[in-house]
Amino acid sequence: MSETGGPFYPRPDNGLCNSVQNSGELTLHTTLQNLPIKCTLLNMQMSLYEALNRAFTSPVRDSLWGHVYLTPELEAITKSAPFMRLYRIFQLGPVYCVYPGATHTRAAHSIGVFHLARRLIQALIERGADEWLTPAGIRSFLAASLLHDAGHFPYAHSLKELPLDDHEKLTGGVILSSPMKDLIAQTGADPYFAAAIVDALLPADENEELIFYRKLLSGCLDPDKLDYLNRDARYAGVPYGAQDVDFIFSRLYPSKERGVDIDSKGIPSVESVLFSKYLMYKAVYWHRSVRSATSMIKKALIAALEKHVIVEEELYGLDDQGLFALMAERSRLLPILSLGEKVKNGCLYETIAEIPFDEHDHQGCADYADITKRAMYEERLAEALSKATGDSITADEIIIDVPEPVSFEMGLHVTDEHRSFSQSSALVNEEIICSFKKNLRVQRIFFDQASGKGIKRIEKIIDILYTFTL
Repeated sequence: MSETGGPFYPRPDNGLCNSVQNSGELTLHTTLQNLPIKCTLLNMQMSLYEALNRAFTSPVRDSLWGHVYLTPELEAITKSAPFMRLYRIFQLGPVYCVYPGATHTRAAHSIGVFHLARRLIQALIERGADEWLTPAGIRSFLAASLLHDAGHFPYAHSLKELPLDDHEKLTGGVILSSPMKDLIAQTGADPYFAAAIVDALLPADENEELIFYRKLLSGCLDPDKLDYLNRDARYAGVPYGAQDVDFIFSRLYPSKERGVDIDSKGIPSVESVLFSKYLMYKAVYWHRSVRSATSMIKKALIAALEKHVIVEEELYGLDDQGLFALMAERSRLLPILSLGEKVKNGCLYETIAEIPFDEHDHQGCADYADITKRAMYEERLAEALSKATGDSITADEIIIDVPEPVSFEMGLHVTDEHRSFSQSSALVNEEIICSFKKNLRVQRIFFDQASGKGIKRIEKIIDILYTFTL
């Protein structure tokens, strides 16, 4: 692919197509000796071209990127049962409660990631990555990009922090199971190679090409992030996430060790990604109503797992409606699971207190970061609030929410400045990133106002909360 977005062609200026250079110095004998090597390299580059361009004849119309072209074999993957499940999972879970347009699916996101992954690898091959890539590796990378969320949990990240396998591990399992492994093999990809790109716990056997693809799929400027920031902003109707993908790809350079490097012209693009991620978390992903819905699901499920009303394996492979159905069914055994029905119907707990989270404040709210202790603190807080209000408040009506840590990837090398991004001329540095993280992590107390109890009359909820730390 050229910088203007056209298809990738073998580079004409790399010497492969010229049998004689500096003809005054090269003899015919030397030229003929080198010709087999050059022909082999040219054939390899043509094979890479075919892996990225041949038979991409099946268009999928995407609202963000326009026509996304698949091969018939890749299209068959998108028609399989594991992939179809992703059409039944909202990419942003409960965000639609705040931004009604945010009902796009994890399947649409996955197709977008595939599209950007294909464009990315085309751009990197034009700049020298063909020296260490193979056709089978490229096909495996494309399959991994399309299926990177195949094992994702339902309802966005509501199940994060629960004692479950990581979704990357589950994705690897989907890829290596029937029917997916057979469908992937039909694309010319290696199912294990594709699975190992997504699941970093699978042995790579020091395969440099595989490790290179891992860094492409998960990094500062990876296709996953470039799609979800653009897509989530588009559907939520906010301006924060839009990224100039064309320009970003024009400033990337392949690095066998690091994945991609940038030049100094690309620094503003990295800063844009970092600022956009911060703003999207602040305004969209961690909006207080979204956090309320997320924490309600999480509170119910962790109680169900601890009491063995639900076992871990039952939460794997569900879609959004399957999760709500499971919670509704088991609520007969554990009433707290009825929170799922409340979330489904938009009956969310309200915020009654917000406290900046300080992970170093061991005399204050830092203890609440441990999700296994929160139920105990919720019990104690309910008792104290009952005394303060004169109402009988139960722990089921109280939720303590502490967002998990969020990462801001800065591990890029700036080629023309010969230093890392964090030490470059960029405005964004480690201090600013730390302020992003600190500003985003707000501890909240949610309460079921539908109970009609007078908890809002309490002016010192935060002081009461601090008395329960160990």
